[in-house]
Amino acid sequence: MQVNWCSNKDCLGLRKRVCGLHQTWKWLHQTPALHEYLISASSVAADTATAPKSTSQLRLLHRLGATATTTEITRLYSANNDNNNVNATTPSPTSATSTTKAGNKLQSKRINLAAVADADIKKSVFISQSHDIFTNLALEDWLYKNFDFGNHHVLLLWANDPCVVIGRHQNPFTEANVSKLMERGITLARRNSGGGAVYHDRGNLNCTFFTPRERYNRKYNLNIVTRALFREWAIKSEINDRDDIVIKNKKISGTAAKLGRPNAYHHCTILASANKLHLGESLVKEPVNYISRATASVPSPIRNLVDVNRCVNVPQLLSAVGYEYLRTAAMALEDGGSIQTMKQRGFQLINPTEKWFPGIEELRKNYSSWDWVIGKTPKFTVEKDLELKDDDRGMKLKLSVDVVAGLMANISIQLPQNDQLVPVVTPLQGQAYNEQNLNGIIDALKMVSTSNVQQAMNGSI
Repeated sequence: MQVNWCSNKDCLGLRKRVCGLHQTWKWLHQTPALHEYLISASSVAADTATAPKSTSQLRLLHRLGATATTTEITRLYSANNDNNNVNATTPSPTSATSTTKAGNKLQSKRINLAAVADADIKKSVFISQSHDIFTNLALEDWLYKNFDFGNHHVLLLWANDPCVVIGRHQNPFTEANVSKLMERGITLARRNSGGGAVYHDRGNLNCTFFTPRERYNRKYNLNIVTRALFREWAIKSEINDRDDIVIKNKKISGTAAKLGRPNAYHHCTILASANKLHLGESLVKEPVNYISRATASVPSPIRNLVDVNRCVNVPQLLSAVGYEYLRTAAMALEDGGSIQTMKQRGFQLINPTEKWFPGIEELRKNYSSWDWVIGKTPKFTVEKDLELKDDDRGMKLKLSVDVVAGLMANISIQLPQNDQLVPVVTPLQGQAYNEQNLNGIIDALKMVSTSNVQQAMNGSI
């Protein structure tokens, strides 16, 4: 294979590496188990309907938690493999309790975390092979609920097709124009953690750091990213008071977390080469007044890493962050170099399917459901000022729509000079709220004469 080195001055960092996927492929082969699998897979017919027959494939699948039975979940193995079997459960992300039957059993088998030395904690970098946002959210949730991170920390790296992802407690309609997202083929998703709305595409790398709750350390995780950027491309970045990663006060990474028992995770985005035009257009709401107590996003100026160094790409970014994670001690920002890296479990390709993760399809179904994405929205009210015009005069009024669990519960109009609310009779009452339905109500009201509105206000019709 001919290697074309990038001669751009921006690429003169601490190391000179190829800006391409083949380099990531070569680095992945440095992980012995994955190397063995990749070599064997290239000489075996790709028949996914049958179980893998080669010893190396079976060994890797065993390490990654594949199992022949669907009645029992075998967790991705940590050092104490014997404690990793739990009953299969398919918890919904909308469940009021975060601890499942598997979680309860996991809690009961917890090791004494204080007795585990840093050197005894192994680390893995999991790379999701899916680009579907709902599948990746389900994978993240599955690991959070079923994995024992007591002596095995995990960094999950993943990228999605174009989508807007809102926080658990957010109102999607105050963060984006949901109807226009659907028209453009951009998926709307709600994650299980807090924080604000973000835009994802293949130019954005997502990182999820999994640890026990007691070892949750957001600053440690963010420093892994900033150190990786400097080591790979000599890019200097900072962590601000909001725990965003910024370059010259422009945001390249946002952050959110899920803190439960026994596990916790912190995830962040890294803007490498995201489509900033689509990003800006996707996070524009309908010009109406929303009255809501939902968590609101804090707008920030953003920057892609390619704007700083034109050689940055997602595959190389994935490798840089992954290797920085592996070469760093588990509980302190101490660089162990290649010696530390070779002690870890390396990079592992993850196929988030039901065969490997029993129950993940049910999780995905719940994450993609209307009840979770829209129905989980906190109660809110939409107000819109309207002006009705007749031949001789005009009338100003206010449309008010109360939305409960994503449905339009009450629709009414009000004159500015009084507090009287007049119900609007429409078949849309009780239907799902969206911008198209709201504009349908507005268009219908504009066809009503001012005299009819006045008579309704006076109670004569």
